Amino acid sequence: MLCRYLFLWAGLCSSHVLAAPSFRTRESNSTCRKTTVAILGGGVAGITAAQALSNQSVSDFLIIEYNGDIGGRMTHTNFGEDPDGNPYVIELGANWIQGLGVEGGPENPIWTFAKEYNISNTYSDYSSILTYNETGYVNYTDMLDEFDEYWGVFEQDAGYILSENLQDRSVRAGLYQSGWKPKKDMMAQAVEWWMWDWETSYSPEESSFIFGITGYNLTFYQYSEENNLVVDPRGFNYWLKGVASTFLKPNDTRLLLNTIVTDVAYSSDGVTVTMDDGSCVEAAYAICTFSLGVLQNDVVTFEPELPDWKDTSIATFQMGTYTKIFLQFNETFWDPDTQFFLYASPTSRGYYPVWQSLSTEGFLPGSNIIFATVVGRESYRIEAQDDETTEAELMEVLREMFPNITIPDPIAIKYPRWSLEPWAYGSYSNWPPGTTLENHQNLRANVETLYFAGEHTSSQYFGFLHGAWFEGREAGERIAGLITSECMNVESGCGNYTSYDVLHGTTTLDEYNAFNGMPISPFYVADSEDE
Repeated sequence: MLCRYLFLWAGLCSSHVLAAPSFRTRESNSTCRKTTVAILGGGVAGITAAQALSNQSVSDFLIIEYNGDIGGRMTHTNFGEDPDGNPYVIELGANWIQGLGVEGGPENPIWTFAKEYNISNTYSDYSSILTYNETGYVNYTDMLDEFDEYWGVFEQDAGYILSENLQDRSVRAGLYQSGWKPKKDMMAQAVEWWMWDWETSYSPEESSFIFGITGYNLTFYQYSEENNLVVDPRGFNYWLKGVASTFLKPNDTRLLLNTIVTDVAYSSDGVTVTMDDGSCVEAAYAICTFSLGVLQNDVVTFEPELPDWKDTSIATFQMGTYTKIFLQFNETFWDPDTQFFLYASPTSRGYYPVWQSLSTEGFLPGSNIIFATVVGRESYRIEAQDDETTEAELMEVLREMFPNITIPDPIAIKYPRWSLEPWAYGSYSNWPPGTTLENHQNLRANVETLYFAGEHTSSQYFGFLHGAWFEGREAGERIAGLITSECMNVESGCGNYTSYDVLHGTTTLDEYNAFNGMPISPFYVADSEDE
């Protein structure tokens, strides 16, 4: 009997409604452009926040975006060329719609928009996989099934620990106690990487047991276990541009592109945002959608410094890096009918372990493009070296995987360097072991009139694109409720997010729930099958 858990949480925030601040910062600068809401960042959270404001007839806002286009870490580029000499389009960042929805049940909003804007996407069939090590093809797919059996025990243990409010532990400890012990078996290590690291961008040792499983379940069991890879020539962010076009006009002066924020001064009276060219914006409120990586790297100065409870939460949570390395060849020498190829390095866990074919039907057939994925420390290492070094490493692995094939050198290589991007410093967040809901609430909580939103502020969907969508909407609705004096966001409230700093001695879920007036109730929805 396999019993899958879905952990459903109710709201984390109080519903206190506060009076709107006066439209003035502490040291008003008459040369600053003035607005009611400054939205810092034009990614999914920023655009969704602006949409939420617009939906409540709040049109006086500015979106301040570092890059020359909206979309944030949902970005694409041209790569290689087709037989006619035209480039293909590849996604450097977010690439999948994860957890689509179930008939008659909830639907992932990203899937809803993908259908509305006809985003081309193809089902990722994770059973379409061949396995390799340094000697070539070796079939160890039975280990994938074995891991699934341990996973059933593993997630039940996580459910028990969360429901009983017991001490969190690492995923490694949870796997160990379920019976999964890969030790020095590098093929088992590759399987584990495929099943855990590839999704979270962190190793089991570095990931929270209970919240890692909870986050996984809330997406893949609430919506569906389907993952669809986007291969749209317009780019994945086309849907976000479509959403933005519903409230922004062409060349709208409320969207400031290629604008780099350097300083954010905040108080109970408002926020002043200063850019690298010396220009500034004064606002009654600001929504900071900077990535967790940007917050951790101190590339923006906050005045006054963020309070200790906020700074500690920023330091505590993790920003992972997920690097896709694309190669185009003059032929498809791998099996064109297989989507995935798993490689077990004899010496290094996570060394170019997953390869994915884009030359397969439904993706970019005939493109002769394949890409490898690395995460975490391997991402940092590879992103710090030049393309030629990386290409040599990739080719050595491919020639081990296919020893009986004369593999030509690639005609193109490209990969992002997310860990080095000053507007991102990573790909998405991860929840470390032993870190509590209260710690995360501090990450989410506003400081005076400065609010925060992004995938990292979502307790349910951290690390996911739809997490950024929900959090942007939440922040926009909370501020709109203050400005319009009509709280449309009744379920979780308007005004302040409560920080754990206010709770002082709260130590249990029951006490935390009582303070907020809403239960954070982990309960199980059984999806049981007799084996």
